[in-house]
Amino acid sequence: MLRKKIVFMGAILILLVGLFSTGCGDQEFQDATKLSDLEVVTSISILADITENIIGQRGSVDYIVSTGDNPEDYELLPGEIQMVNYADVFFINGMGLEMMMEEALGNITDTPVVHVTEGIEPIPLEGDDAPDPHAWLDVKLIFSYIDNIADKLIQLDPDGENEYRENAENYKDELKELDGWIKEQVKDIPEKNRVIVVSENAYKYFGEAYGFQTEGIWELNSHEEGTPKQISRIVDLVKEKELPAVFVETTIDRRYMDTISAETGVPISGEVYTDALGSPGSGADTYIEMMEHNVKVFKEGLR
Repeated sequence: MLRKKIVFMGAILILLVGLFSTGCGDQEFQDATKLSDLEVVTSISILADITENIIGQRGSVDYIVSTGDNPEDYELLPGEIQMVNYADVFFINGMGLEMMMEEALGNITDTPVVHVTEGIEPIPLEGDDAPDPHAWLDVKLIFSYIDNIADKLIQLDPDGENEYRENAENYKDELKELDGWIKEQVKDIPEKNRVIVVSENAYKYFGEAYGFQTEGIWELNSHEEGTPKQISRIVDLVKEKELPAVFVETTIDRRYMDTISAETGVPISGEVYTDALGSPGSGADTYIEMMEHNVKVFKEGLR
C-alpha cells in the first residue's frame, strides 16, 4: 500500500511559512531544519524492510510497488514521481528490475538513485546477456545490499554513522542465522526432488546458494509470457523429473501454473513470495519471514 507523503510535506510547508512570518533568523531556521529525519523511498517492499533495519529511528522509509504488482514493468504515477522528488534518496534493486521507473524519472529529479546490488556478480537470464535481478533470494547477497544502503545513509547523515553501522551488523547477524537455518531445512528434501518450478524463473540465486535446480515457464515478467511452447517444455520437465509439487508466486496470475498442474497431475503445493513481501499479518511481511515462509513451502511440497 502506498503511503503518500503529501500530509508530511504540507506540515513542513506550514512550519516554514510560520518560521519566516515570525521573522526567524538564519541560525534559528537552520536549527529547525536539522530536526527533520531522512526520508527514504525504495522501489519494492523487500528493499524497504531491509532499509528499515538499518535506518532505525533516524528516518522513515516508504516504497512504490504494491503487493500484486510487478516491478519489472511498473509505470510510475505522477504522485509517485513526486514522492521520489521529496525523498533524500531512492533505493532501487538495479540489474534492470526498475528500468521503466528509471526511464520515467529521467532528468526530472535531483534525488539520488542508488542501485543496492552494486558489486554483486549477476546471474544472466537464460538465453540472454541481461542479468537476473532477483539477487535478494540468496540471503548472503543481502550483505552487499546492506553495505550499499548503509554507505549512502552515512553519506546523507554522517552524525548517524555509528547507529547505522551497528544496525547493519546486527541485521547481518540475523541473516547469518537465517542462512544457516535454510541450509538445515533443505537437507530434508531428497536430492532428486530439489527442483523448483514456478511461473517466472526467479529463483536462480536461491538455487545456486542452496542446491536447487530452478525452472520457470518464462524468464522475466517483462518478457514474453506463457506461450504454448514454454508451457509444453515445463509439462515435459515435470513429468520427466516425476516431481511431487510445483509452486505459484503471489504476484503472478496462477492460471499458468494451474495449466501445468492439470497437464501433469502434479499439485501446486503452495504460494511463494518473489518480488514483494506479504501484507501485514501474512507471516511474510518482513524479508526474514518471507524467506522462512518460502523454504517451508518448498520443504513441504518436495520432500
